[in-house]
Amino acid sequence: MKLNIQDTFNKELPADKILENSRRQVLDACFSYVIPKKTSNPQLIHVSEEMLAAIGIPSKEAQSEDFLKVITGNLILENTHPYAMCYGGHQFGNWAGQLGDGRAINLTEIVHNKQRWALQLKGTGETPYSRTADGLAVLRSSIREYLCSEAMYHVGVPTTRALSLSLSGDEVLRDVMYNGNPAYEKGAIVCRASQSFIRFGNFEILAARKQHLILKQLADYTIQHFYAEITSEGKEKYLDFFTEVRNRTIDMIIHWQRVGFVHGVMNTDNMSILGQTIDYGPYGWLEGYDLGWTPNTTDAQFKRYRYGNQGYIGLWNLFQLANALYPLIEDADTLQEILNEYNTMYEERYLEMKKFKLGLTTLDEGDKELIDRLEETLQLSETDMTIFYRNLSTISSEDNFNTAFDKIKDAFYSINEIEGEIKTHWQDWFDRYLSRLQKESLSDLDRKQQMDSVNPKYVLRNYMAQLAIDKADKGDYSLINELYQLLKKPYEEQPKYQQWFTKRPEWARHKVGCSMLSCSS
Repeated sequence: MKLNIQDTFNKELPADKILENSRRQVLDACFSYVIPKKTSNPQLIHVSEEMLAAIGIPSKEAQSEDFLKVITGNLILENTHPYAMCYGGHQFGNWAGQLGDGRAINLTEIVHNKQRWALQLKGTGETPYSRTADGLAVLRSSIREYLCSEAMYHVGVPTTRALSLSLSGDEVLRDVMYNGNPAYEKGAIVCRASQSFIRFGNFEILAARKQHLILKQLADYTIQHFYAEITSEGKEKYLDFFTEVRNRTIDMIIHWQRVGFVHGVMNTDNMSILGQTIDYGPYGWLEGYDLGWTPNTTDAQFKRYRYGNQGYIGLWNLFQLANALYPLIEDADTLQEILNEYNTMYEERYLEMKKFKLGLTTLDEGDKELIDRLEETLQLSETDMTIFYRNLSTISSEDNFNTAFDKIKDAFYSINEIEGEIKTHWQDWFDRYLSRLQKESLSDLDRKQQMDSVNPKYVLRNYMAQLAIDKADKGDYSLINELYQLLKKPYEEQPKYQQWFTKRPEWARHKVGCSMLSCSS
């Protein structure tokens, strides 16, 4: 393969001086050199045609033996030096110390069409950061990551990408629900792609260890390569950097809220410094509109990372990043001012996002109350978020309550619950909404087009991914490809895929993999 390899991270930043691959505290370094573990019988399951084009690999080369070997860690590209990153993090609000790439190995950086891509393998063996784990990944979690990272890109959410999904040919022992019942599963590897995989935690570990010189090197590197718009010097450069990270983080979370995505593990080591969704573990998409829902079994008691709390957690994590960058700035007041602007910015962006979801062209007096009342009403009974907003676009400004309600009723899991006080709430909201539409200048058709461009018809519901996993366990990968093709055009009608525009089936309500997931999922 002829690739324009231009490595920077492992050339411009300090490396671990110890070369042996042993679990340990890695000091005075941003990464450790690691060779991926060779697999016994690798097999390519699926490859992203878009990502092939993005990094400059012709489709026919993706069928070659060399390509398969590279994306499964069995062949190291010439003049490249794979490595695992060193970072720390706050996990569920508590400082966890050194974490690092425990089952991810960065292969190289490729520049194509003036775009930089870092390629990373997930599931290719131990690194110095693996602690007590084996550094491997299983098929079910790899399918979920592969499909979701590409689905998120096409739905318009800032995200890392995925190039390929492969079987390793090896078996991996996992206790899926942490209940003392481990079992062997098929091993798999995802080749991930991003401009960079640097996280908040990369800065935190250096600040915690008072390695301020390396901290400055990392900040300067990140700004030079990924924040070229920043031209200031001195402490202003790092303040501008922090401001831009804040803005990108808000943008990412607003998009999550727009499409009903719940990350599940918003630890600081899972927060990209580029404001991209990273690390698809126990994520989920809202079925019923529930601000308190989390897909993570580990978070089931306190629900720290629930859907309605994601905006607050973004701010909390930025506080930790501010603390990490403080040694470069030494100006707590200005950092605090940047953080103080977060809530106002977030609320403004949130209302703007909701405005588009409702098909409004302006935010008038009373629109915030309209939005708030809708969110309250949606939670009075189990109401599918995706179906509700998608069908809302079919409403005409000339409709009355009965005709409008009839157009969205498929979103309710139990239509029999919509009576009495609950139905009164809905009638009150629709009366307000229909009255508000009368003041809009958009035609019904134009409004529908606007709403359908921000309210996806298809998202990767957990049960859909689980169906693909169940088939793949039996050697049938057809559903992976069907969902991949479907989710490339989430805003289009796609009549041939209409069966996926439906509420979660009842059998999936409490099924493992369809409702709650563990961190090993």
